[in-house]
Amino acid sequence: MERALQREHALSVSEYQALAALGYSDDGGHLRQQVLADAIPLNHSSVSRLVARLERAGLTERYLCEADRRGVYTQITDHGRRLLERARETCHQVLDTALRDAHQDETLADLAAHVHPVAAARPGHRPGS
Repeated sequence: MERALQREHALSVSEYQALAALGYSDDGGHLRQQVLADAIPLNHSSVSRLVARLERAGLTERYLCEADRRGVYTQITDHGRRLLERARETCHQVLDTALRDAHQDETLADLAAHVHPVAAARPGHRPGS
Protein backbone atom coordinates (compact mmCIF):
# COMPACT_ATOMS: atom_id res chain seq x y z
CA MET A 1 0.00 0.00 0.00
CA GLU A 2 2.76 2.40 0.98
CA ARG A 3 4.67 1.83 -2.26
CA ALA A 4 1.57 2.17 -4.44
CA LEU A 5 0.44 5.40 -2.74
CA GLN A 6 3.95 6.86 -2.98
CA ARG A 7 4.39 5.85 -6.61
CA GLU A 8 0.95 6.88 -7.85
CA HIS A 9 0.11 9.88 -5.65
CA ALA A 10 3.23 10.90 -3.67
CA LEU A 11 1.35 10.12 -0.43
CA SER A 12 2.27 8.04 2.60
CA VAL A 13 -0.31 5.76 4.18
CA SER A 14 -0.55 8.16 7.15
CA GLU A 15 -1.19 11.10 4.81
CA TYR A 16 -3.86 9.09 3.00
CA GLN A 17 -5.48 8.15 6.33
CA ALA A 18 -5.55 11.79 7.39
CA LEU A 19 -7.12 12.89 4.10
CA ALA A 20 -9.65 10.04 4.35
CA ALA A 21 -10.55 10.96 7.94
CA LEU A 22 -11.12 14.55 6.84
CA GLY A 23 -12.79 13.79 3.54
CA TYR A 24 -15.25 11.29 4.97
CA SER A 25 -15.91 13.07 8.26
CA ASP A 26 -19.47 13.92 9.21
CA ASP A 27 -18.39 17.52 9.71
CA GLY A 28 -18.04 18.73 6.12
CA GLY A 29 -14.39 17.81 5.64
CA HIS A 30 -12.90 19.39 8.72
CA LEU A 31 -11.91 18.04 12.09
CA ARG A 32 -10.35 19.43 15.19
CA GLN A 33 -6.69 18.47 15.02
CA GLN A 34 -6.98 16.48 18.25
CA VAL A 35 -9.87 14.44 16.77
CA LEU A 36 -7.81 13.86 13.62
CA ALA A 37 -4.96 12.53 15.77
CA ASP A 38 -7.38 10.11 17.43
CA ALA A 39 -8.68 8.96 14.01
CA ILE A 40 -5.30 7.86 12.69
CA PRO A 41 -2.61 5.86 14.49
CA LEU A 42 -0.22 8.75 15.18
CA ASN A 43 0.56 10.81 18.25
CA HIS A 44 -0.44 14.47 18.38
CA SER A 45 2.99 15.91 17.54
CA SER A 46 3.34 13.60 14.53
CA VAL A 47 -0.11 14.67 13.33
CA SER A 48 0.94 18.32 13.55
CA ARG A 49 3.92 17.64 11.28
CA LEU A 50 1.77 15.54 8.94
CA VAL A 51 -0.88 18.30 8.70
CA ALA A 52 1.86 20.84 7.99
CA ARG A 53 3.09 18.70 5.07
CA LEU A 54 -0.44 18.32 3.72
CA GLU A 55 -0.98 22.06 4.06
CA ARG A 56 2.24 22.87 2.18
CA ALA A 57 1.04 20.56 -0.61
CA GLY A 58 -2.28 22.43 -0.77
CA LEU A 59 -4.27 19.38 0.36
CA THR A 60 -5.48 20.82 3.68
CA GLU A 61 -5.70 24.12 5.47
CA ARG A 62 -5.76 24.94 9.16
CA TYR A 63 -7.84 27.50 10.99
CA LEU A 64 -8.66 28.46 14.56
CA CYS A 65 -12.03 27.68 16.07
CA GLU A 66 -13.98 30.92 16.48
CA ALA A 67 -15.65 29.71 19.69
CA ASP A 68 -12.43 28.41 21.26
CA ARG A 69 -9.23 30.04 20.01
CA ARG A 70 -7.19 27.13 21.40
CA GLY A 71 -8.93 24.72 19.04
CA VAL A 72 -7.16 24.18 15.72
CA TYR A 73 -9.16 22.67 12.88
CA THR A 74 -7.86 21.05 9.71
CA GLN A 75 -9.97 21.29 6.55
CA ILE A 76 -9.47 19.24 3.39
CA THR A 77 -9.23 21.39 0.27
CA ASP A 78 -10.83 20.69 -3.12
CA HIS A 79 -7.39 19.62 -4.36
CA GLY A 80 -7.13 17.27 -1.37
CA ARG A 81 -10.56 15.77 -2.13
CA ARG A 82 -9.61 15.09 -5.76
CA LEU A 83 -6.35 13.42 -4.70
CA LEU A 84 -8.18 11.43 -2.02
CA GLU A 85 -10.59 10.00 -4.59
CA ARG A 86 -7.76 8.92 -6.90
CA ALA A 87 -5.74 7.50 -3.99
CA ARG A 88 -8.81 5.65 -2.71
CA GLU A 89 -9.06 3.81 -6.03
CA THR A 90 -5.38 2.84 -5.74
CA CYS A 91 -5.96 1.55 -2.19
CA HIS A 92 -8.93 -0.51 -3.32
CA GLN A 93 -6.92 -2.02 -6.17
CA VAL A 94 -4.01 -2.93 -3.88
CA LEU A 95 -6.31 -4.46 -1.27
CA ASP A 96 -8.28 -6.36 -3.89
CA THR A 97 -5.08 -7.80 -5.35
CA ALA A 98 -3.74 -8.77 -1.92
CA LEU A 99 -6.99 -10.45 -0.95
CA ARG A 100 -7.24 -12.29 -4.27
CA ASP A 101 -3.70 -13.58 -3.68
CA ALA A 102 -4.66 -14.60 -0.14
CA HIS A 103 -7.52 -16.69 -1.56
CA GLN A 104 -4.93 -18.71 -3.47
CA ASP A 105 -2.80 -19.34 -0.36
CA GLU A 106 -4.12 -22.41 1.45
CA THR A 107 -3.10 -21.03 4.85
CA LEU A 108 -4.97 -17.75 4.25
CA ALA A 109 -7.89 -18.82 2.04
CA ASP A 110 -10.46 -19.34 4.80
CA LEU A 111 -9.61 -16.04 6.46
CA ALA A 112 -9.63 -14.24 3.10
CA ALA A 113 -13.07 -15.68 2.35
CA HIS A 114 -14.41 -13.99 5.50
CA VAL A 115 -12.73 -10.67 4.73
CA HIS A 116 -13.34 -10.67 0.98
CA PRO A 117 -16.25 -13.01 0.22
CA VAL A 118 -16.85 -11.62 -3.28
CA ALA A 119 -13.59 -13.08 -4.58
CA ALA A 120 -14.40 -16.42 -2.93
CA ALA A 121 -17.51 -16.74 -5.10
CA ARG A 122 -15.57 -16.21 -8.34
CA PRO A 123 -14.92 -19.12 -10.70
CA GLY A 124 -11.59 -20.81 -10.13
CA HIS A 125 -11.47 -20.00 -6.41
CA ARG A 126 -10.55 -22.96 -4.24
CA PRO A 127 -10.87 -22.12 -0.54
CA GLY A 128 -8.66 -24.24 1.66
CA SER A 129 -7.52 -26.51 -1.17
